[in-house]
Amino acid sequence: MLNFKNISRAELEFAEGINCLVGDNGAGKTNVVDAVYYLSMCKSALSMTDGQSIRHGEEFFVVEGEYLSDAGRREGVSCTFARQGGRSNKSVKRNGKEYERLADHIGLIPIVIVSPMDSFLVSDAADERRRYLNGFISQFDAEYLSAVMRYNQVLGQRNRLLKQPFSPAGEELLGVLDEQLVRHGLAVHAGRARLVERLQPLVAEYYRVLSDDREQVEISYRSELDSADFAELLLRSRGRDIANGFTTTGIHRDDLVMRIGGWPLRKYGSQGQQKSLLVALKLAQYTLVCETLGEKPILLLDDLFDKLDMKRVEKLISLVDGERFGQIFITDCNKVRLQRILDGGGRTYSLMYVADGAVCPQS
Repeated sequence: MLNFKNISRAELEFAEGINCLVGDNGAGKTNVVDAVYYLSMCKSALSMTDGQSIRHGEEFFVVEGEYLSDAGRREGVSCTFARQGGRSNKSVKRNGKEYERLADHIGLIPIVIVSPMDSFLVSDAADERRRYLNGFISQFDAEYLSAVMRYNQVLGQRNRLLKQPFSPAGEELLGVLDEQLVRHGLAVHAGRARLVERLQPLVAEYYRVLSDDREQVEISYRSELDSADFAELLLRSRGRDIANGFTTTGIHRDDLVMRIGGWPLRKYGSQGQQKSLLVALKLAQYTLVCETLGEKPILLLDDLFDKLDMKRVEKLISLVDGERFGQIFITDCNKVRLQRILDGGGRTYSLMYVADGAVCPQS
């Protein structure tokens, strides 16, 4: 790594199993984890632009990694971003060859992250949950990713057209855009529906283990397309869309619904319950990605003890420390606490201390 966040320079070698990063808050633990995520997804796991990921006072960053797959395949990935004046340049290379489209890289190195940022999936608007579903499915379904990208492009064109004074030519073009929106939207809707149907029993089971079977949880997918034809929805809403200047119906309004004991998680779940369901969701994601790709994703557990009590953390560690899981990264500000849990289970792990953006191995 070079000039990434608060890390000026670091060359790190990680263990195949559990890697622990400890240090004070703000030391740079999350930045190391985010660099690993960046190499998989070509972007930060945080709500940050590439420009915001450059170390203060610098004009570029470089993140490089070498990987060995479960099948023994070696991959080298390099991500660079540079800005000069008002221009910027981003490059992602696989084994020295630059991608023409960043989307072609997604899924090569599967990854799942559990972090405090996950709370946005409960507290924020539905677009956060749609973004999560899109990123999830895109790791193993390139056609889905293409459909999402095309849908968003057509949606943008349609919204720009709706803001213009309406004319017969505009109405004809609107019909063409609607046909494209329906085609891509139906593909996205089907992909999301299939995924959530597969996720539900896994989420319920992981939550049962984490909570000692104290509550029942469920997730479901809610879309206007569940009960109506998309083309008819667009036609019926055309007058409203023209008046508002944007598209008021479609899969860009879908939502992932989370409930506990039959009630909305956002309103009736405690912070611990919400966090436990989110962890169960991410473990279910890990399981599905692994089953689909035949490759164990990298698992990032950032700020593990955030809103989880010690008992649930211990259960989580016991869940992921098995043959079903591969390389794992754990960050925590309390070295003694983390070591006590890992040592108590007789687990082997690598420990690194992070301070002011510097990473040092610990014995």
